[in-house]
Amino acid sequence: MANMEDYLDWRGDITFDVDPFNEVDNLILSELVYTDFGGIVPKEFDKSITISDAHKMFFDKYTEEEIMKQVSSVKVAPFIMHRLIESKRFKDVKLYGYVNEISNEDQIQFSVMTCELPDNTIYVAYRGTDNSLIGWKEDFNMSFVYETPGQKQAALYLNQNFQNENRPIRVGGHSKGGNFAVFASAFCNPKIQDKIIEVYSNDGPGFRKEVLEAEGYKKILPKVVSTLPEQSVVGVLLGNQYNHHFVKSSNSGLMQHDAMSWQVKRNTFEFVDNQGNNSAIMEDSLKMWLSDLDDEKRKRFVDLLFDSLMASGANTTDEYVKNGIKSLSEGMKTLKDATAEDKKLFIEVFKKLGSSIGASTKEKIQEQWSSNVKGFVNGIKESKAEKIAELKGE
Repeated sequence: MANMEDYLDWRGDITFDVDPFNEVDNLILSELVYTDFGGIVPKEFDKSITISDAHKMFFDKYTEEEIMKQVSSVKVAPFIMHRLIESKRFKDVKLYGYVNEISNEDQIQFSVMTCELPDNTIYVAYRGTDNSLIGWKEDFNMSFVYETPGQKQAALYLNQNFQNENRPIRVGGHSKGGNFAVFASAFCNPKIQDKIIEVYSNDGPGFRKEVLEAEGYKKILPKVVSTLPEQSVVGVLLGNQYNHHFVKSSNSGLMQHDAMSWQVKRNTFEFVDNQGNNSAIMEDSLKMWLSDLDDEKRKRFVDLLFDSLMASGANTTDEYVKNGIKSLSEGMKTLKDATAEDKKLFIEVFKKLGSSIGASTKEKIQEQWSSNVKGFVNGIKESKAEKIAELKGE
C-alpha cells in the first residue's frame, strides 16, 4: 500500500510544469498546515520562507522525541517535510500568512497558511481540528450555530489578504479545515471567489441548512472537490451537496480519518466505487439523531460534555490523557453536580443516538437483504430463460 509519502518518493522529482497540481498535492499541503509553524512562517504577506528553510528552523526548535510524545494523530505532520525538502516539486514552495488562534473564551481554534507554488498559483491551507479541546468543541458547535467564530475568521482571511491577488487561488483543508475552506470560499468577496479555481474538502464535515441555501455556497459548489475515506465518519456530519470521491485507506473505522492512511496510485488516489456500509449507517444515524434535537438541546448537551472534559483544567487532549484519573474523576463530578434537568438531557441524548444507530442499521440490513433476494430471483429467472431457449434450440 502507498500513501502521500510514497507519492513524494515516486514523483517528487517531477515539477508542476510537467505534471500539474493534483488532489494528492492538495492533501500534502492540508497535512503540512497541522505543523506548529509559530515563530517560523511569517504572519505577514510581504515576507515568506521556503519549505526547506522552514524545515531546518522547525527541527532546530523541536526534537522528534518531543513531537512523538503528543497524543494527536496529526503529530506526524512535520515529518512529511523530510521528504518535501528532497523533492524538486515542493522544496521551493514559499510559505507565509501563518495564523494560529486558540481561545477558550471565544470558542475558536483557527489556523491557516498560504502556500505560493512554482506554477504561479496560490494554495490557502486551513488546519483541521488539532489537539485542543476547544477545537473539538467548535466542531460540535457547528451543529447548532449558523457560523462559528472559526468559520468567520476563515472568510475574513480571504477578504483581508486576497483583494488584489491576480493569480489563480486554490483553497483546501482536512477535517474542519475542509469545512473552513468551503465556507470561506462561499462567503468571501465575489471578486475573490471568481479567482478561486478549486476548493478541496478532505473528509470535511458539512453545514447547516442556512449555509446550503446561501447563494455564495451554490456558486462555489461546482468548484468543490470532496474526498472521503470509504468508512468516513467526519465527512458525513451535517449536510452538503458534494459529489464525493471515496478513497481506500490502510486504516479501519474512525481511524480512516487520518489522511496519512489514504492510498495513492501514481498521481491520484486509489478510489473505490461506493461509500462503505458502516459509513452509510453512521451518516443516516447522525442525521436521524440530530433531527430529534433542537438547537437549544444540542447546545446544552455540548456545553455539558465539554465542561466535564475540561473540568480537570486540561486544554488539550494531551493534557487530558496526562491527567489520567484526575480527568475522569473531575469530569464525573461535573456531571454529578449538574442540574437534574441537564442530567436528564444528557442521558436522553445518548439514548437517542443509540436508537438512531439501531434503526439505521436495521434499515441497511433490510436493504441489503432485499437486494440479495432480488438478485437471487433475477438469477433464477435468467437461468430459466436460458434453459427454455436451449430446449427450443434457440
